[in-house]
Amino acid sequence: MARIHCLQQMLVATSNFLNPTSRPFPTTCISFRPLTTTTSFQPYPPPPLRAESNRLKWAIQLSLAEQSPPKPRLDTQALVEFLYDDLPHLFDDQGIDESAYDEGVIFRDPITKHDSLSGYLFNISLLRTLFRPLFQLHWVKQTGPYEITTRWTMVMKFILLPWKPELVFTGTSVMGINPENGKFCSHVDYWDSIEKNDYFSLEGLSDVVKQLRIYKTPDLETPRYQILKRTANYEVRQYNPFIIVETTGDKLSGSKGFNDVAGYIFGKNSTTEKIPMTTPVFTQAIDDELSKVSIQIVLPVDTETASLPDPNQETVSLRKIEGGIAAVLKFSGKPTEDIVREKERTLRSNIIKDGLKPQMGCLLARYNDPGRTWSFIMVRYVASFNAGNLFLVCSVLARIQLNSHYRYLTYALANFFWSA
Repeated sequence: MARIHCLQQMLVATSNFLNPTSRPFPTTCISFRPLTTTTSFQPYPPPPLRAESNRLKWAIQLSLAEQSPPKPRLDTQALVEFLYDDLPHLFDDQGIDESAYDEGVIFRDPITKHDSLSGYLFNISLLRTLFRPLFQLHWVKQTGPYEITTRWTMVMKFILLPWKPELVFTGTSVMGINPENGKFCSHVDYWDSIEKNDYFSLEGLSDVVKQLRIYKTPDLETPRYQILKRTANYEVRQYNPFIIVETTGDKLSGSKGFNDVAGYIFGKNSTTEKIPMTTPVFTQAIDDELSKVSIQIVLPVDTETASLPDPNQETVSLRKIEGGIAAVLKFSGKPTEDIVREKERTLRSNIIKDGLKPQMGCLLARYNDPGRTWSFIMVRYVASFNAGNLFLVCSVLARIQLNSHYRYLTYALANFFWSA
């Protein structure tokens, strides 16, 4: 089997993929106390004996005071700041502040539910033990009178399986606040990758199982990125800056120019310095027809342009990519030119449907272990990034059998437009 990622630059349209959305789950937790007929509570001195109407007004006032005792003012903004400080400790040794939650706090996600604080804490402990989650909090916002919404990314490795698959979930959590004590009384998770988020979701279970499959890329350095959002059809990633060496290519699925850029890292440069191999290699088209193509190799992350030797060939150049946001689509199959173009159209269609405006061009990235064979094509990507732009990425993982053991080839299609 193979898996491909497709990348294409786009602009955010009217909707923002990180904005909170309203959910049909009641997040306010209010305990109602029964009315009583007698009381010894007298917030004010007894009224003087006056007209019957005055006595009636006092009776009404006393009854309201009895039924609705004054509540402390709820400082929702303080709770927002609290979550910013507390949630990053969800899975570390410090842990969250248990005192901020009701004893009967309700937790729901598509495949899990608990109705007590002990169950809530057990779920956190179980995830920490089995998956070693990396939790990244993006923002916290008040979205209702007694409701706070958070957006997050959680990357987990299932350590019980020999290949330790990586599972990625992104979404929002709607935190309900008990207005009587200011504590969190409900926590409901909504995953971006599925439509049916109500418990119990077979779609959610299927999403988990699909991520348990064997997926392996070469143990080589690669551009660093953070997954901001993972939908059913693509990922949105925030890439850190990195440096590339590039030259002219012929087509997205082609290999023309690869020997030139590979030669640079193998010592064909002004100082004959050999540079460590990285992944992936990109081919990028910068026009609507996907005909103007360059091929690029990523250089080690900590490298500075000024410290690198000059290329020996005039057709080979170095360039720093400042980083940016990319949307990534994964698909299976051999990355022929027709398949790459088809997946690019699919990815473009999906992001337009989600309210994003794609820009022209596309990028293909391919991975493989150079220790096994050099008979593969590696592709790199370049793009000009402006604030607010999004990019679309596609990658593919291809599995081959070698000496009765499975090996994996990974490819990626992407579209970046980095400023020169």
